[in-house]
Amino acid sequence: MAVKIYSDKDGDLNVFQGKTLAVLGFGSQGHAHALNLKDSGCNVIIGLYEGSKSIAVAKDKGFEVVPTGEAVKRADVIFVALPDTKQAAAYEKDIAPNLTKGKTILFSHGFSIHFKTVVPPADVNVIMVAPKGPGHIVRRQFTEGKGVPSLIAIYQNPGKNAKKLALAWAKGIGGTRAGVLETTFKEETETDLFGEQTVLCGGCSALVKAGFETLVEAGYSPEMAYFECLHELKLIVDLMNEAGISGMRFSISETAKWGDVSVGPKIIDASVKKRMKAALADIQSGKFAREWVKEYQSGYPRYNALLKADVDHPIEKVGAKLRAMMPWMQKRSIKGVQAAY
Repeated sequence: MAVKIYSDKDGDLNVFQGKTLAVLGFGSQGHAHALNLKDSGCNVIIGLYEGSKSIAVAKDKGFEVVPTGEAVKRADVIFVALPDTKQAAAYEKDIAPNLTKGKTILFSHGFSIHFKTVVPPADVNVIMVAPKGPGHIVRRQFTEGKGVPSLIAIYQNPGKNAKKLALAWAKGIGGTRAGVLETTFKEETETDLFGEQTVLCGGCSALVKAGFETLVEAGYSPEMAYFECLHELKLIVDLMNEAGISGMRFSISETAKWGDVSVGPKIIDASVKKRMKAALADIQSGKFAREWVKEYQSGYPRYNALLKADVDHPIEKVGAKLRAMMPWMQKRSIKGVQAAY
């Protein structure tokens, strides 16, 4: 059955007439949602913890900034734009004590709700609006009169208006300009984690490092290994992104195509798919979530050690040298190993 795609005509910003929208956190998604909703004519306040570095930034953008608990108390719709691992503590301390019947809690990822690290009362709506792009793209597309395709999901709907609220929020951030698809918290969470772990982040970075190491260990120069296994990956991914796998193949040489279809399946073979299924099973059972929450609670020892080991990988050193030769490329200096929020 085809998935219905909602557009601008399906979202009604009048749903937010006379309502206060709170965005808790002012990071990647938080700042983009807040600014876009504000520009859409909505009444948006920002909730931040005392001492947050984002307070000055949000005030500079023209927002009223209040403590997290006060934002929850004042708002009709509350967007929890905090990292997955920090949501449970923030919920217990600031959100739950200020929730009352009829309010709506909104997420852009289903982790906390699906794995029940956050369990809202039955008398509040629980919805999701998840743009399929990073916050800076969500903001930029909006300012250009366009939008980023987005997902919506309904977990609890005691007010019988959850979908209207989700579609209104999606319209307010520009999502309905591109198209909005409805999913579930379960489907979004499990597919998102699977993609990150096995293909987009984990699979891709492991594949790049393995290729680089194979060439260097065979006696080829690290510079050539970097170009062939990392640098040119963007060219291929861009072609896939624009025209699919077949479109990418249309744009490469016959030799490259033959290597693609004849050798690729020998590298990413049935054993890889078997391990992907095992990774998916760990996600579905909640094992990954439990281990990740435990890692956070213990202070990230293994997480930081693994990141540190990769920061010190030879591919990073040769890459920094070669990227310095590319004036057209935006350079990013990564300090430390843990993301800042």
